[in-house]
Amino acid sequence: MAILIGIHPITEALRAKRPLDRILVARGAGGHRLQEIIDLAREAGTPVRFEERGALDRASAAKSHQGVVAFGAEKKYADLDSIKQEAELLVVLDGVEDPHNLGAIIRTAHAAGANAIIIPERRAAGLTETAAKAAAGALEHLPVVQATNINQTLRSLKEDGYFVYGLDENGDLEFDRIDWPARTVVVMGGEGKGLHDLVKRNCDALVRIPMAGKIASLNVSVATGIVLFAWRSHRDRRTTSPQP
Repeated sequence: MAILIGIHPITEALRAKRPLDRILVARGAGGHRLQEIIDLAREAGTPVRFEERGALDRASAAKSHQGVVAFGAEKKYADLDSIKQEAELLVVLDGVEDPHNLGAIIRTAHAAGANAIIIPERRAAGLTETAAKAAAGALEHLPVVQATNINQTLRSLKEDGYFVYGLDENGDLEFDRIDWPARTVVVMGGEGKGLHDLVKRNCDALVRIPMAGKIASLNVSVATGIVLFAWRSHRDRRTTSPQP
């Protein structure tokens, strides 16, 4: 059973009509955002129970639940075949292990207009309650695909007409000088390790973010946001420019 903690993830789960077994609300907690959760739960027929805050601490194994915890079915991973035919932007994560970073990337990717996140099946963060909370509700709207083999997935996507960019500090292209194609894959490396060598070889091009300071790299979620919103800006200009 999955546990959702925090106002944003639970609100978006209810808005997205995700089935929830029950919701716990801390006694004495209030505010319009908690009231919205209670109202949405009643509309959905989801039981709401009011408990002491300590009960929520124990149920969630955390004190950062903002006075609300929900229980429901595990979030299912999406099927790439049902997404890739119409997708413009796919984000592949090559071994991001911190669930906070995964959640932040999901939130950023959804805001930028990505169609899906692809993560490895092993040696990477999965869809835990920590990742869901960091995603602040975006997990209910952005599909996440779990791939058995990232390199095989990249080769398959290239066969389907996608152009694959990998972010690497030694990349030849600067992120803001790319004429992004209509079908794009952006590959981000893991914390401190970057892209694996074989993943680099399966990219069509390597992209860098020029640094002015003495620190050579950025947090992966920050770097993802920079690159994805460069893609978004280019896409918006392309779609709004008058056609010849």
